[in-house]
Amino acid sequence: MNEETRPLVSVVTPFYNTETYLPECIESVMRQTYRNWEYVLVNNCSTDRSAEIAQHYAGMDPRLRLVNNEKFLTQVDNYNYALRQISPNSKYCKIVQADDLIFENCLEEMVRAAERAPNVALVGSYSLYDPLPAYSERPYVGHGGLLYTCRLVSGKEMLRRYLAERLSLFGSPTCVMFRTSDVLASSNFFSLRSPVEDTEACFDVLQKGDFAFVHQVLTFNRRQEGSFWWKISGWDADALNKFILAHRYGRKLFNNEEFEALIRNVRSEYYRCLGDAVLRVKPSEYWEYHRAGLATVGQKIQKPYFAWHVGRAVIEFLANPKRIAGRLLRAVASMKRLKRDQRKLNDAKVGA
Repeated sequence: MNEETRPLVSVVTPFYNTETYLPECIESVMRQTYRNWEYVLVNNCSTDRSAEIAQHYAGMDPRLRLVNNEKFLTQVDNYNYALRQISPNSKYCKIVQADDLIFENCLEEMVRAAERAPNVALVGSYSLYDPLPAYSERPYVGHGGLLYTCRLVSGKEMLRRYLAERLSLFGSPTCVMFRTSDVLASSNFFSLRSPVEDTEACFDVLQKGDFAFVHQVLTFNRRQEGSFWWKISGWDADALNKFILAHRYGRKLFNNEEFEALIRNVRSEYYRCLGDAVLRVKPSEYWEYHRAGLATVGQKIQKPYFAWHVGRAVIEFLANPKRIAGRLLRAVASMKRLKRDQRKLNDAKVGA
C-alpha cells in the first residue's frame, strides 16, 4: 500500500512560549516512518521565539501549517481550537504536546493497531515519563498492566478495568491517538468544566468504540518544574480524578451493586488521602483544588468521612511516628533532588 492510500493522520501541537522544547517536538513528527500526515501547529499568542521556530519548520515541509491565534486562550480552549483546525479528510488525530515528543515509529504502529479492527476509537502505548514529585525520582515507563498478548479491548471493558483495577493505559493527550470523527463531533472535544478533561475525553470515546494497545514505548512526556502537573503532583490529584470519574461514569459502566462497591472503595482511598493531607499540612491551594474538583460532580468534602480519616491518620502517626515522619521526610527530599537535578539540566543547556 503506497502512502497516498494509507489513512491521513492529523497531528496537532498547540503551543505557548515553549521555544526550549518546540524544535525537538516538531522534528520528532517530521522523522516519522509513517508519511501520510498533516501537522497543524497552533500558536497561542506566544511572546518568545516559538512562533518563529514553528514558521521556520513550516517553510521546510508543505505538510506543516502554522495557525496564529488572534487572542490568547486558556489551555483547554486552545486545545479545542487547535483540534478544530484539522482536516475532516483525516481518519486519525494525534496530539503531540509542545514539550513532549513521539518516537519515529509512533504513527506507524498506532495506525497499524487502529486498522486491525473496524471500531477502534482510541489507541495507546507504553510511554516514557520524566520524573515528577510524588511519582518517581527517575524517568519511568508508564501504562503497564495489560497482558502482552492482549492488543484489543472493548471500550467499556477498558473503562471498567480503569476504575475497578486501576488499569491506566492512557495518560496525557500525547500518549494516545483518536479517531478524527470523534474529535470533530463537537466543537469542544475537551470539557471546559472538568479538572480531568483529557481522561474524560478518553472515557467519552471509549463508550462508543474499542481500545487498541501497542506494546512498545512510542511517546515521551516531559515534566517541567513550574508546570501545572509539577505543582499538583503532591496534591493527591490521582485520587481526586478517580473519585470524579467514578461518580461521572460509574453508573453507565456497572450495575447497582458493582457501582456501590466501587464508590465505597474509591471514597475510602480518597478520604484516606485527605486525612493524611492534614498531617502533611497542605496549603490552602490544595483544599481549594479539591473543593473545585468535587464540585464538578456535585460533591463536596463530607465531614463524617473526613473526620474519621483524620482520626485514623493521627492514630497511625502516634502508633508509629518514625515511619510516618520518615515518609514525609523522604517526600521532601525527593522534591529537593528533583529541583536540584532540573537546575543542573537547565544550567547545562545554558552552557551548551
